[in-house]
Amino acid sequence: MIPFLDLKGINAQYKAELIEACTRVVDSGWYIQGNECKEFDKEFAEYCGVKYAIGVANGLDALILILRAYKELDFMKDGDEVIVPSNTYIASILAISQNNFVPILVEPDINTYLIDPSKIEEKITSKTKAILPVHLYGQTCDMEKINEIAKKYNLKVIEDSAQSHGSYYKDKRSGNLGDASGFSFYPGKNLGALGDGGAVTTNDEELANTIKALGNYGSHKKYENLYKGVNSRLDEMQASMLRVKLRYLDNEIDKRREIANYYLKTIKNENIILPTLRAENNHVWHLFVIRTNKRDELQKYLLDKGIQTLIHYPIPPHKQNAYKEWNNEIYPVSEQIHNEVLSLPISGIQSFEDTKTIVKVLNEFR
Repeated sequence: MIPFLDLKGINAQYKAELIEACTRVVDSGWYIQGNECKEFDKEFAEYCGVKYAIGVANGLDALILILRAYKELDFMKDGDEVIVPSNTYIASILAISQNNFVPILVEPDINTYLIDPSKIEEKITSKTKAILPVHLYGQTCDMEKINEIAKKYNLKVIEDSAQSHGSYYKDKRSGNLGDASGFSFYPGKNLGALGDGGAVTTNDEELANTIKALGNYGSHKKYENLYKGVNSRLDEMQASMLRVKLRYLDNEIDKRREIANYYLKTIKNENIILPTLRAENNHVWHLFVIRTNKRDELQKYLLDKGIQTLIHYPIPPHKQNAYKEWNNEIYPVSEQIHNEVLSLPISGIQSFEDTKTIVKVLNEFR
């Protein structure tokens, strides 16, 4: 069986260094908000090209805390609207709802699967306060157009960078393309922890300090609480392991790009639509997502041939029970994408032989 993602194999590459990092934490006697978190925040901020990074418990919390901070800073209030793509993973939308804001869904570009900037402006109202572009599958959105719209209407731009660690838009990395960005270090990400983890990046000192306090029970100083905060902190053990894996992230991206480029050049099947790549550095290939109107048939065919695939994501947000109020709404582009997408195996340890096998089997599908 060719696995969709061999996490054990990926982490085995760094096993000695990961054990050393864990041992360092155990021996330190300091397990929350210690030196490992401080150093990871510094190293990840430098990697993204921003002034501040704040480790948090997970990627959803990263987005929740950014939006919550804008409320505490009086830029946003309950009932304000946030524009978000209609075909994203539901976490992007949950972060908006959790803050008592209103998600405003905008259709994606059918070729890139990213929010279509040409459809944003028509959804802006007097209540719109932010745009939340999602760099889905690892490719950055058209941030020049999005930032132009945001500037015109005085909106914040909050990147959902959960799948785009290391990707560029022109000369800047994901995480440094808006006012703030939320990252996930879920184990399957290109930069994955061995548990949950997340981070916020920003160049805004006031925002960074507010988020840091909100994630620490609303406290800058022990037993003094400025806000009704939460407990959302990246723990020392995960920070230590992320520091190890961050050193190898660009190498992981390079290997994924090799596989993706091979797929793009050699998959030749009229039933399969390949992903559209705007520029080499725009995409880090967290996922390699094809489309076909024979999706379920193709997935079964591949599994029968010993190739595991996944669907990201089978049900669009507006069809989820969690958002019953949207169930009768129609977003045709998103619905088509969710009905047709299939994610192929891709990772830094995938062998060339396995990649060739996948292409051969795909090309024989009828």
